[in-house]
Amino acid sequence: MAKSPETEHPVKAFGWAARDTSGVFSPFKFSRRNTGEHDVQFKVLYCGVCHSDLHMVKNEWGFTQYPIVPGHEIVGVVTEVGSKVEKFKIGDKVGVGCLVGSCRQCDQCSNDLENYCPKQILTYSMPYVDGTITYGGYSDLMVADEHFVIRWPENLPLDIGAPLLCAGITTYSPLRYFGLDKPGMNVGVVGLGGLGHLGVKFAKAFGTKVTVISTSLSKKEEAIGKLGADEFLVSSDPEQMQAAAGTLDGIIDTVSAKHPLVPLLGLLKAHGKLIMVGAPEKPLELPVFPMIVGRKTIAGSAIGGLKETQEMIDFAAKHNILPDVEMIPIDYVNTAMERLLKSDVKYRFVIDVEKSLKAE
Repeated sequence: MAKSPETEHPVKAFGWAARDTSGVFSPFKFSRRNTGEHDVQFKVLYCGVCHSDLHMVKNEWGFTQYPIVPGHEIVGVVTEVGSKVEKFKIGDKVGVGCLVGSCRQCDQCSNDLENYCPKQILTYSMPYVDGTITYGGYSDLMVADEHFVIRWPENLPLDIGAPLLCAGITTYSPLRYFGLDKPGMNVGVVGLGGLGHLGVKFAKAFGTKVTVISTSLSKKEEAIGKLGADEFLVSSDPEQMQAAAGTLDGIIDTVSAKHPLVPLLGLLKAHGKLIMVGAPEKPLELPVFPMIVGRKTIAGSAIGGLKETQEMIDFAAKHNILPDVEMIPIDYVNTAMERLLKSDVKYRFVIDVEKSLKAE
């Protein structure tokens, strides 16, 4: 008989979980494995609330395992290390992002691209190597192999910085990989949510000229005044879009709802790149003709490998790049999900796990 989540491992743990596709959270007792020789155990202090968490708790992507404890923007302080751990010691500040495992042998893993390993193990709701299901950071403690743990810089706040572990790397990685990190380039960012606002901050830090593209004119002042974007386009205004046609070297599209791509392709210069990092649950139409006539590329990008994630965190610390967050207690998480569905947050919720999560 399969053991229950509370008894399958020896270390008691507590968090908030959703039990079914309603996505409603309630307190949840479970367990973590003992700290293995390559493992780091840490007390969770803060955890960001990602749009993926919302998709996953409702099983919109079709592979959720219930009960689900989400959270993959997790930061805290090390409480125990395995005998063969080399990079961390008790008391260190650390983070865990979207991954807790990969095969460590394939071409992707050999090139520090664990995020593209076919056997990658996500931080929550996936079978781990021992067959048990992974649980994320809406919980009091984490255990992870040190390879998948990020060293946290001293000058980077843990609470505000937590969303960098997903939203940060998701925008940093494509800007780097697709060469949109050169001073003077023109970069567009579609959508000004958790991902988009960090896309703007990283693109500006690279010295590019940034245009925010949004359906909502109300975000213009925020985009230019607060986040430092150079231009703002309302995507539903054909005149504005036409006036900006052929001006952008590349676009990072962070929108996770269905939306047309033709207007965005029109903004690109010849040989420009439209990179999708939002994950709409329904397929988008692929307009081939405008791709052909301008030799334009539509590409995708998913988070980043561990080496690049560490590089991004260090870059953020050096350039003082911090998400804009709203701190919440864990018992607010159901309301937070409702607000996230309506894009009613600027721009990322972060759960104050240490102060608000109390075992019952």
